[in-house]
Amino acid sequence: MLNAAEAAIYATAEDDADRARKHAQLYAPPAGAARRGARRPGGSRPAAGAPRETGPPATGEGMSMGHAQSLMAQLAAEDARLARGR
Repeated sequence: MLNAAEAAIYATAEDDADRARKHAQLYAPPAGAARRGARRPGGSRPAAGAPRETGPPATGEGMSMGHAQSLMAQLAAEDARLARGR
């Protein structure tokens, strides 16, 4: 489903430069996302035994890793269910 959406976006491009711009927009990191490995001012890494944040992130920050993994599992289950019906 995602591949079809990506193909539809690329199909609307007028030329290779437009296709490259659409690709860059599609795969750009979300606004305000920090670089991987970058440290926040005043922040420190949690201790090895410290619990990780499990609640939902603040508004505008996307979704937590657990929520994303849950969503992917639901999509995989639905895909498998639909594939059995073919």
